[in-house]
Amino acid sequence: MTAMLLNPIKIRELEIQNRVMMSPMCQYSAHDGLPNEWHYIHYGTRAVGRLGIIMLEATAVEPRGRITPWDLGLWADDYIDRYTELTTFMISQDTVPAIQLAHAGRKASTTQPWEGSLPLSSEIGGWEVVGPSAIPFAPNSPVPHELSQSEIQDIIEKFKTAANRAYQAGFRIVEIHAAHGYLIHEFLSPLSNKRADKYGGSLQNRQRLLLEIATEIRNQWPKKWPVFVRMSATDWVENGWDIEDTVDTAKKLAEIGIDLIDVSSGGNIANLTIPESPSYQAPFSEAIKEEACIMTSAVGVITEPDQANNIVENKKADIVALGRELLRNPYWVYQAAEKLNYDLPWPKQYLRAK
Repeated sequence: MTAMLLNPIKIRELEIQNRVMMSPMCQYSAHDGLPNEWHYIHYGTRAVGRLGIIMLEATAVEPRGRITPWDLGLWADDYIDRYTELTTFMISQDTVPAIQLAHAGRKASTTQPWEGSLPLSSEIGGWEVVGPSAIPFAPNSPVPHELSQSEIQDIIEKFKTAANRAYQAGFRIVEIHAAHGYLIHEFLSPLSNKRADKYGGSLQNRQRLLLEIATEIRNQWPKKWPVFVRMSATDWVENGWDIEDTVDTAKKLAEIGIDLIDVSSGGNIANLTIPESPSYQAPFSEAIKEEACIMTSAVGVITEPDQANNIVENKKADIVALGRELLRNPYWVYQAAEKLNYDLPWPKQYLRAK
């Protein structure tokens, strides 16, 4: 076995030590949008674990773009230094620091998942949610304020300025969150976007917000460094967003200069059971990679080293993203190297355990 998974990969001018990426997973542990000791230890441990890329959790571009009041944010210049502490340590461990910029849209203003992800009213710390149309996410969800075109332009500008702050904080990759039923996905899907203006109706119009954000960020992000987009390949329901729509969008993103599609699925329909199984989203990644001629990452119930290696060996993805497996085991890469007979350097502080 060649263990392509653990070989370096180069995207633009960025050298990445292996093809394993930590998937963005919200910790719901921030205060006023700022990272704290939990984040430094959580991400620092996984940097010691020799991941190729650590994708920071969904980081809101404005306060009302948070899923919960305990989400990270990057909406102010004086937040930059707190993120620099994270990126500096990641780089010292040869891990590429990446950040996912997000807006939760109509799925914002909820309690933490361990408290039920329930809607928060303004009386208990919540705020008005927004979306492409006045369609609530779930029966118990608030009706979102339908964004005007001027408000849409303001959100585009907030993504752009947040990306500039991410650059100043030392991140080498920025990812636009266009998946899982959050604001950009809400604009993409015909199930949540019923607008009659240039941001709704046809596929081309529903793609507009994402393409405008991607263009702004790509134009200002250093040419030597990559820009990713996370997308849900399907809504998993009839007449919703589907893989054909995703491929079409990925082609347009490639033309803009987006480097990789981080392929997931679902999230825009409440109380929907998705048929999860090992590597269940890898076929979506493979289709997008082949048909849109763009790099992809695969994610979803990927737990075993040989399973992950086979995905990249068989060209189903260029990078494998691990989520919950890295919550269970931050040193997965070292164990993968042992199982795949790959000689991987260890931190000298840990050599006695090798």
